[in-house]
Parts: sequence; C-alpha cells; structure tokens
Amino acid sequence: MLWELEVPVTILEALSATGLRSIRYAKEIPNITKILANDLSEQAVETIKANIVHNGVESLIDTSHDDACMLMYKHKHPAKRFAAIDLDPYGCPSIFLDSAVQSVQDGGLLLVTATDMAVLAGNSPETCYSKYGAISLKTKCCHEMALRILLQCIEQHANRYSRYIVPLLSISADFYIRVFVKIYSGAIHCKKSTSKLSMVYHCVGCDNTVLQPLGGFKPNPTEKNPDQMKAFLPPAPPVGEHCEHCNQRHHLGGPIWSAPIHDELFVTRVLSHVEENPQLLGTAKRIQGILSMVREELADVPLYYTLDKLFGRVHLETMPMLVMRSALLNAGHRVSYSHAARLSVKTNAPARFLWDVVRHWRSLRTDVTHKIESDPVAKYILSQDVISAVDLSERPDANPNSRRHGRLRFQYNPAPHWGPGARAVVNVGEGKMSKAIRNQNKKNKEKRNEKRGHSPEDEESRKKCNTDTLDTTV
Repeated sequence: MLWELEVPVTILEALSATGLRSIRYAKEIPNITKILANDLSEQAVETIKANIVHNGVESLIDTSHDDACMLMYKHKHPAKRFAAIDLDPYGCPSIFLDSAVQSVQDGGLLLVTATDMAVLAGNSPETCYSKYGAISLKTKCCHEMALRILLQCIEQHANRYSRYIVPLLSISADFYIRVFVKIYSGAIHCKKSTSKLSMVYHCVGCDNTVLQPLGGFKPNPTEKNPDQMKAFLPPAPPVGEHCEHCNQRHHLGGPIWSAPIHDELFVTRVLSHVEENPQLLGTAKRIQGILSMVREELADVPLYYTLDKLFGRVHLETMPMLVMRSALLNAGHRVSYSHAARLSVKTNAPARFLWDVVRHWRSLRTDVTHKIESDPVAKYILSQDVISAVDLSERPDANPNSRRHGRLRFQYNPAPHWGPGARAVVNVGEGKMSKAIRNQNKKNKEKRNEKRGHSPEDEESRKKCNTDTLDTTV
C-alpha cells in the first residue's frame, strides 16, 4: 500500500471542491509527503484553505487553483509525477484520463469515480460510445458492465503512452462506480491488451451474454525461448444468427474489460486492516461486507445472471438462491455472488445448464402461469429438453461465508428517493431557478399554452411579471 512505500508519497486530488478528502488523506494515512488539493473554482480554493487551517494540516496540504487537466499535464515528466491521483468529477471522468495516465508514477495509483450511471448502464449507448469508447447494453448485469467499460477506457488512454493498468479494486456502490488501478509502463505489455478486452453479444430475448475476445495468446515455444507466447485473433462470431436458447436476435456492445477487475491479495490486505482497526472508520461494517463479497467473486468470470430475470423471463416463481447455487455446485460448476446485485449468480456453468435448471424447476411446479403459452420466447425456452442432470439438493457450501457470518453486504437507502439529483442550478444571477422546479409540470404547461394560443415568450413574460409582483409584495 502507498503508506508502506519508502519513496516520497505525493497525492493529487484533482477536483477537490471543499478539500474534505485531501484532509482525510492527511489525517488518516501515515507517511504522506505532500497532498495537492486543486479546484477550478477560486471560491472553492478559498474554502479549501480555510478547511486546511481549521484541521491543522497546513504542513501536508498545498492548494492549487488550476484546470485539472492542465495541472496534470504539467506533472507528466517522470520526475514530477504523483504517487496517486484521485479523480472524482460530477458525471463522466473520461476528459481527465488522458492527462491522468501520464501523471502517475510507474506503479502508482489512479482512483477514478463515475456517476453518470444512466449512460454506463445502457440508457444511452451512443452517448456512452462518445464518452467512453464503448457501447453500453441494457442488461441486468449493467453495473458490472459499467465497471468494465470504465476500465477499458482507462486502459485505452494508457496504451497510447505505452502504459497499462492493473485493477486492484472495482466497486459498484449506491449510484456510482469507483475503480482503483495501478499504472505501469511497458510497450510489450500493452500488446496483451487485446486479450483483456472483449465485445459482448447480448440476446434481446433471454438476456444471455456471450463474450468475443479481441485477441488472445497461445504457446509458441522455441529452443531459445521455450516459454514464448504468440498473439492470435480468435474466430468470430461466437454466436449464430439467432440465440440458441430462445431463438431471438443479439445486440452487440463493448468493448469491455474482460480480465479480472480485482486483485485478491490487495483486497485481503485491505479487509484485514479494516477488521483489525474497526474503530478507525464509521463505515467499517459496510466496508467489511463489500470486501468480503468482492473476495468471493469468481475472478475469471465476467458479468453475471440474476435470478429474477432468469425465472421472470419464463413467468415462474423465483427459485431460492441457495437452491440455485447448490444445483450449480452439484453439477461440478463454480458459483459466487457479485457485489453489484443482490440476486446475482456469477458462474462458469454454460448458459444451457442454467436454462436446464429453470426447465427442471418448472417440471416441479404446479402453479404454472398461463402467460407462458402467450409468450413465444418463454414457450420456446421451456419447450426444449433437459439434457443435463439437475440435482437441487442443498449443500452447506452453497451458503458463502459473507452471508453465513451476517456481513452487511448490501446497503439500504437511508431515505426515500435517496440518490443523485440534478445539478444545483441551471442558470446564474439573482433569478436563478433549480432545474427540478423549472421542469415541474412542463408537459402540462405546454399543452395548456397550446390550447390558449400562448407562445413560450408569453409564458416567460408572465413568469417575470409574477416574480416582479412577488418581489414588490415582499
């Protein structure tokens, strides 16, 4: 970890706002050499300075009033690079990545947050491509796919400068994602990036996903180098014209990062540190729960299924999670949760076996819904024969340690309608109005004005008159 290094440790918080995170770094991480808290807003920088003085950390934190990208470009020389850079913007972080990957020391840490989850989760694939260079898909596993889209975006930026990333921890929490990656230099390692990236074929009928790697490596031993590997292009496509499970078409998304998104050793060390010092963090229980699940995740299995989608697609009552996990383990497959979804099933079992489990479950049910006959996709899936032996007998190891020990694995929202809102204001000046208030009953107002023959200009004049009258009355 950073505080265990003997070299000087300098941290940049490129978008510091109030400086809260920089102050926490200064107070909670030992052996920090210097922290630079930067913000583009002059008022924010003044607030940061006041907060630094208030917390007595003037000796560790310097402030900077500069454009974040320009500041990082000024530090891209190897002698000036930071040991860690923290990027936590409002929305998409991609505009900062080009400068950030050049300004981190070799083996340094880059921390990136993205809050534009609607874009990353498939609501606007074309916007996702313009921002991240990948097509997002609207699937049940969209939160893990969002993490993998962000990782491939960082990797592509790093590859342009003969650098590459090694993910340490990738978290989907609340309404944002956050990744922790190490940056290394080495042109020869950049050639391996194609084997870490994949396109995604997503079935629109049954929600099944199939990965198409962009490249691969195979053994090519010689007398001088018996361990030599050779790059190759894998055959494509991995799917037929129609899905073999439901006979529907596919959408194509990606590329995404298909290599591991966590480092098990790093996660174990962080988890041990939190467990040994629970008094240091107010959110220690939540951190322990998430990291416990992360450590249990199958590292070599990208993406996941969800039970509600699997059984809901064929209009059946959802199977208990432990029964599904037992069925997979009884068949000799591996299975885990994903920290990104409560009903997630991450497994190396082929999709055909999962649907065999669903079909076997249907044969045991007496309350089969009539909706199956009117749904061609569900009817096609359930009409196929069960070709695998399915054993639903429960086994103790189907219950993972994180669940067995009562870890706080999934956080409940602290209040109704809790989550990210729109930006505070949409205009400036004395008459500024929040976006939420401005758009209240927008459609109804437009329809009413059409009936009355009012133009948008008339509506603005009426609002101004009402505001002036209110000011006079007050």
